[in-house]
Amino acid sequence: MAEIFTVSIAQIVKELQLELVYTPKDPNEIMVSDNDCNRPGLQLMGFYEYFNAERIQVCGNMEFAYLASIDEETRYEKIEALFATHIPMFVVARGHELYPEMLKLAKEYEIPIGRTTESTTAFVASLISYLNVQLAPRITRHGVLIEIYGEGVLIVGESGVGKSENAIELVKRGHRLVADDAVEIRRVSSKSLVGSSPDNIRHFLEIRGIGIINVRRLFGMGAVKVTEKIDMVVELEPWDSQKVYDRMGVDNEFTTILGISVPSLTIPIKPGRNLAIILEVAAMNNRQKKMGYNAAHELLGNLGLEYDEKDKVKNWDLM
Repeated sequence: MAEIFTVSIAQIVKELQLELVYTPKDPNEIMVSDNDCNRPGLQLMGFYEYFNAERIQVCGNMEFAYLASIDEETRYEKIEALFATHIPMFVVARGHELYPEMLKLAKEYEIPIGRTTESTTAFVASLISYLNVQLAPRITRHGVLIEIYGEGVLIVGESGVGKSENAIELVKRGHRLVADDAVEIRRVSSKSLVGSSPDNIRHFLEIRGIGIINVRRLFGMGAVKVTEKIDMVVELEPWDSQKVYDRMGVDNEFTTILGISVPSLTIPIKPGRNLAIILEVAAMNNRQKKMGYNAAHELLGNLGLEYDEKDKVKNWDLM
């Protein structure tokens, strides 16, 4: 069974700069678990089939126009029916003034009320985007995440293979560190993975023989980043003379993380290889492939050879 994640009303209020009109208790104790929200126009008219009471309800011009068109007694009944479902939060958009019965019923049913001056559409978009990140399915894996030329590269491999040393070399070359040792990966959409570092070890990096360093303090704010989309996975492994490594790059390999396929490479390590430069080239080459260009395909075409493109998926059991 998938783990259910939550975000507090206090975090939502702070992130989206809401005015907290009313809260029945400490907003840090009121949790939201659904990553969607709802405009309750149909519900105010009495239609509750398929209604999800776990979603935040957002009212704007349309809902207030309807409430203004009905008499006070009916309005009270409609709002009470909505609040009686025990929704996690009621948000008023466009800075509308609350009807007195809204505040009265919020206190009766213990429903937090927030208000924003933003348009309903803009606020709903911001809220869903924030909830998608905070409530996304996630896993934590050993590795290093670094942004190289705008590409999020997740470097994995066994302990001691040189992930952190390569990360510090890349930082010196102007790239940005996102996470070292523990990378928290979130599936924020059906096509996107975002990586970050746990708060307690953010910006710290371990180098054997030196110890722990703070990358932000040593290299400045431009050397770190809080989150980054994962565009490619690179696995570092000691050079095995018995193993045949890909020398052409004709076939595309993928690693499956949380159900999403991410382009991947396996790079062998041996003395004399400048891995920082190799990782830079890998990031640029990955971007070229996303833009539709594959150098190996062009070379084979120039040589008059045909190729069979096969996508090899390397399943990483992370879910």
